[in-house]
Amino acid sequence: MKMSPVEKASRFVVQEHHAKNIHWDFRLEMNGVLKSWAVPKQIPKEAGVKRLAIQTGDHELSYLDFEGDIPEGMYGAGKVIIRDRGTYNLIESDERKILLALQGKNLNGKYCLIRFEKGGSDSWLLFKVGE
Repeated sequence: MKMSPVEKASRFVVQEHHAKNIHWDFRLEMNGVLKSWAVPKQIPKEAGVKRLAIQTGDHELSYLDFEGDIPEGMYGAGKVIIRDRGTYNLIESDERKILLALQGKNLNGKYCLIRFEKGGSDSWLLFKVGE
């Protein structure tokens, strides 16, 4: 997932997802899709609080505005509520680290995603690093 910093802000959304287990979907607009992570606990608002984030498949950009119920029998069945949205600027990125600055209604400041070396390539650590 090699990305280079961009000059213009891209969009993000955080959705509370009442699927089999309640979690928060953290989605970043990148390269024409939404890169997505399922976060079992809420996205941290304070620096130093770390959360597990499991990378999921890319989603279409239309998911930026999705709120409602996914019917039983469909992938991700359950209620989806948008909890935050806004823009972000990519500061740096490589295969193991994504550093970005969020400007949302609730989440603001620098956030970092770091891929775990163990536990599978879809396991990341998400945390706020500052304002």
